[in-house]
Amino acid sequence: MARNKDARVLYRCTECGHAQPKWGGQCPGCGGWNTLVESLEERAPARHGGYAGAAGGEVVPLSTVEAQDVRRVLSGMEELDRVLGGGLVPGSAVLLGGDPGIGKSTLLLQTVAALSGSLSTLYITGEESVQQVSLRAKRLELGVERVYALAETSLERIVATAQERKPQVLVVDSIQTVYTELMQSAPGSVAQVRECAAQLVRLVKQTGTVVFLVGHVTKEGALAGPRVLEHMVDTVLYFEGDPGSRFRVVRAFKNRFGAVNELGVFAMTEGGLKEVKNPSAIFLSRHDGETPGSVVTVTREGSRPMLVEVQSLVDESQLAAPRRVTLGMEQNRLAMLLAVLHRHGGVPMGNQDVFINLVGGVRLTETAGDLAVVFSVLSSYRDKPVPRDWVLFGELGLTGEVRPVPNGDERLKEVSKHGFKTALVPHKNAPRVAIPGLEVIAVKTLREALEAF
Repeated sequence: MARNKDARVLYRCTECGHAQPKWGGQCPGCGGWNTLVESLEERAPARHGGYAGAAGGEVVPLSTVEAQDVRRVLSGMEELDRVLGGGLVPGSAVLLGGDPGIGKSTLLLQTVAALSGSLSTLYITGEESVQQVSLRAKRLELGVERVYALAETSLERIVATAQERKPQVLVVDSIQTVYTELMQSAPGSVAQVRECAAQLVRLVKQTGTVVFLVGHVTKEGALAGPRVLEHMVDTVLYFEGDPGSRFRVVRAFKNRFGAVNELGVFAMTEGGLKEVKNPSAIFLSRHDGETPGSVVTVTREGSRPMLVEVQSLVDESQLAAPRRVTLGMEQNRLAMLLAVLHRHGGVPMGNQDVFINLVGGVRLTETAGDLAVVFSVLSSYRDKPVPRDWVLFGELGLTGEVRPVPNGDERLKEVSKHGFKTALVPHKNAPRVAIPGLEVIAVKTLREALEAF
């Protein structure tokens, strides 16, 4: 078969999307090794308007543009609405990524079933048959009488069906299975994913439809396909969870209509995903007594304070270089905290293996847990438990000072709500008005904290 004169052979990086005419071992765009893949690509016809679907725009002073409030539609799942910033925004594109079997399809099927009572919905399945989707809906006992499904992978037929039925909510599961006839490369390739996503985003911007795109993830946990896919959409959500746990976490990494780093917590049950209204309870272990190495801290995910248990295990190392193993926090942060503990607390850890784990699979992304990590390590090292009704939070500086953290009052209210009696906090986070039933110990330095303990 003769090759189309407009087609050309390119070697495109599967990580960053960089393209070049010759193969190389290392991608000059992102530095990845063995990521350049040969693809036969055709030039897509030029279209008017960008991803926002605007054509013939004029240059206007920004001050003359009237700012309108974003009209949101509740999805029927409060935890999902929290992550989205308050609900669905018409004309927005949401990218949902996660490991295979984590529950992405289940979450979206429950969402469209809840929305079908008030909005028209269309579920495009490219990986499963319509019968499989129907069986899942029956197993979850969902009311899907008004949910319409289509098993299709051709982008042109998907767009034609969406233009004909005009759904208000569109689900594409998944974007890696969709292909356009404008490209000769295989479905899931960088060029196909980029072009299909661009056309779908352009469609929803023009029609005001809400589209959910399900994305695969690589073995490193990043979304598969070109990184430009994340720039095209309005919201990027990651569905996370420990394979051995029934709890699932939806985290927002990008949101043009709300705050990022919001967190939604679900529990996987026989009846599908159930919302967890009080996530602090699942991140706290229920020990029968006081246990060395266990300390509770208050972290903040988006607008929500949560109580998290930090567990440590310190043991004499049998290696020349002691191990520093962390699950849920950055390893370099632990090394810095151990140096501060040695320099300003007088506790050497040079010959000890240190293991850190955050219960429930949560990640400690802020510095408010520094004080709790240090006390957890010290508690395990001295084999002296921290009282069960104590909570610690605060950032540690390299000079040994305990620095304040944002939203200290909200954290203390969360502590008091769960029945804790004592809180060890930075001096500047001490409440101006006493909280009934909660004793607050305010410290300025690490030495003061150790003396108070």
